[in-house]
Amino acid sequence: MTLSPVLNRGLGAAALLLAPAIACANMGNLGTTYGVMPSDVATVQALSMFNTQVSTAYYNPAFLARDTRGEMTAGLMHADPNLKADSQNHGTYKVQDDPAQQILLGLRTDLSDIAELGQPLVLGLLLGSEKYSEELMAFTSQTAPYGQYFSHGREPLFLSLGIGTNIWRGLAIGFATRVTLHSDAKLVAHTDLSGNTQYEALDVTAKPVLRPILSMSLDWKETFCPDADCWYNGVETAFAFRGYSYARVSVDANTIIPGTIPEPGLFINLSTIDSYQPNTYVFGTQVKKGKWRTGVALEFQEWSKLEDKLTAGHDDIKDVGDLQFRDTFIPRIGVEYEFEPGIGFSGGIAYQESPLETGVNKEVNYLDARRTIFGLGFHATAQRVYGFKHPVRFDLAYQYHAIGERDFRLISDQTGNNDRVKTDGDVNVFAASISMQF
Repeated sequence: MTLSPVLNRGLGAAALLLAPAIACANMGNLGTTYGVMPSDVATVQALSMFNTQVSTAYYNPAFLARDTRGEMTAGLMHADPNLKADSQNHGTYKVQDDPAQQILLGLRTDLSDIAELGQPLVLGLLLGSEKYSEELMAFTSQTAPYGQYFSHGREPLFLSLGIGTNIWRGLAIGFATRVTLHSDAKLVAHTDLSGNTQYEALDVTAKPVLRPILSMSLDWKETFCPDADCWYNGVETAFAFRGYSYARVSVDANTIIPGTIPEPGLFINLSTIDSYQPNTYVFGTQVKKGKWRTGVALEFQEWSKLEDKLTAGHDDIKDVGDLQFRDTFIPRIGVEYEFEPGIGFSGGIAYQESPLETGVNKEVNYLDARRTIFGLGFHATAQRVYGFKHPVRFDLAYQYHAIGERDFRLISDQTGNNDRVKTDGDVNVFAASISMQF
């Protein structure tokens, strides 16, 4: 996995002690950048809070209780970015064209039989792995003299587990966790000037970190008008909160070079944050009338907290490479039409401002801009498929990101680059899945 930049204070050749440095890698995330399952990709997540598939365990775990049928899902996603920069000094060049490729697995099952609640208790599990499971824990971090995009990198591991239950007629609550890994590595070694080491000691540990997802879902008909036809029949609303999450790698290294760097040696401390996702608040509503289902999701992402996270515990880092972030608001609109039972089309549109506030961030050189996102999808359910005892659903989806133009200044002391660029580009996303309901 190629991640983005290192926010470093520099390393002198004769230095005996380094203050802690912090690194900040790609901020892409499968669930919020593209969508977990094809149905989410197709509607640009506008209807994800009311999705009867297992991906609702991430977007709105309360809605898991709406359908107690079991489900097993397997899917693939391919995101192909074409992100370019028009430079004053170097002409037009591609900043990023390395695709993200995810394998997706999901499981939903009814746990009502193991509890005495007298109501549905449904569990949902989601797993995504980059490069079709070849990069579960891959990690790279680097500075970028010629720029790098902020939010379209790969995510090696996506893992979420949720539970939903009804607490009153039409009113459901849910709780889920977003699981990330925090890893620590310690290295002590004696080395000569040729790099040959001895007396090495290496210790690597990793622990899962759980971040909360809370949601509430309301079916207006079941709650307020269960026995009659009211004007709000088919209307559902939901609210969800997703706590901030990120993967982290911290490295503490101590090297002694006899005759050149004596004890206590050279200390290098590096902490890298990857796949950061901010506190996110989402309000959604859908209206289902006949064969049509229309939904709107209003999403607020609290990116301004990232500055505090980058400088926490690092008093020597004042400006974090001039990086400044702003909170963003994302409106999403989606529609689905089912022209035959189990067969339908869906689509959506969303608009997203960039959380990157500044046009210059020395050495890091993040690039990002506003984007308009379009989605299209198709789904079909086959009641009988040879070799399966239960109905099988097939989903296909396409998503297009039109990224607007934006001016940046790229600065690197390492290469001496001082350039002005205009960026633009697009991203094409393809997704497919097969689900068996039982």
